[in-house]
Amino acid sequence: MDVPSAESVAAHIAQFESDLARAESPRDAQTVRDRFLGRNNSVVASWMASIGSAPPDQKKTIGRYANELKTAIEARWKQHQEQAQATARPAGAVDVTLPGRMAAVGRRHPLTIVRAQLEAIFGRMGFAVVEGPEAEDDWHCFDALNMPAEHPARDMQDTLYLAHALPPMPGDPESQRRNLLRTHTSSMQIRYMQKHAPPIRIVAPGRVYRRDDLDVTHSPAFSQIEALVVDEGISLADLKGTLLAFARQMFSPTSRVRFRPSFFPYTEPSAEIDLSCWQCDGAGCAMCKKTGWIEMGGCGMVHPAVFEAVGYDAEKYTGFAWGIGIERVAILRYQVEDIRLFYENDLRFLEQFPY
Repeated sequence: MDVPSAESVAAHIAQFESDLARAESPRDAQTVRDRFLGRNNSVVASWMASIGSAPPDQKKTIGRYANELKTAIEARWKQHQEQAQATARPAGAVDVTLPGRMAAVGRRHPLTIVRAQLEAIFGRMGFAVVEGPEAEDDWHCFDALNMPAEHPARDMQDTLYLAHALPPMPGDPESQRRNLLRTHTSSMQIRYMQKHAPPIRIVAPGRVYRRDDLDVTHSPAFSQIEALVVDEGISLADLKGTLLAFARQMFSPTSRVRFRPSFFPYTEPSAEIDLSCWQCDGAGCAMCKKTGWIEMGGCGMVHPAVFEAVGYDAEKYTGFAWGIGIERVAILRYQVEDIRLFYENDLRFLEQFPY
């Protein structure tokens, strides 16, 4: 311990002022104050404690210098506190010297991303993007697509019918069209063909509805994108080539396409579309369930009855159509295991996607 004296008092006061000036926060300033005036182990406390063991002729001197130091430190501490209070920001004030907070950046929904990618791919192939009403009538959704009232395919669609009927069709006063939520965007193909003559090359993306329970792989409302090409001399080779070009741009440059015979009332012949697994390049993995192939949707050559419904010459024109689920593409592209994640608006999930 240093010997109390006028010089040591002045030195400690100067040290206190210097340390207090360097304090960067109220907590730092309090630490400086306690080092000189605290109850234990401070400079003033150690001087006071030394009085008991000092010679009798030095006790008063030590006490006097200790009190001088204490008084001087307390005076400077009070002055510091008053200055700090005078310069303190009022409640709710903004410190303009602080760095700004980064604003949250919005992101597109993964289904929006995938839909935009699909539209871009087919746009580069010369397809036009068309949209139509989600509330449809049964003629456009079923009858014109070769699914009359008794056709069993209507049961497969699990249609959600609405309460009221639409007015009779022009030229057919006996017909009463039932209103429904469309079960596929193929109805837009009918609407487009009614207003346009061949050649036609369109894709129709949009929301569709079916009477399904929401679970890991099903939803009562989901998105599809369907395509239609109509012209003279269109063949299955054109269909396969178009799907192969799509798969190689969307998934992998080495993708392959496989058709499996199937049945759809509006195409003949009809097929299920399989793509070679881009994860294992067809060798077999967990993603493709060891088969090397992934099912994508349905396709086929447009049935002549569909052309007859819209007034096309089925002897002159041929065409192909196909449809895939946008959620299906997103699930495979991003390896999502539960379709419900796309609809729950959980930002922790949505913020994982690239843009």
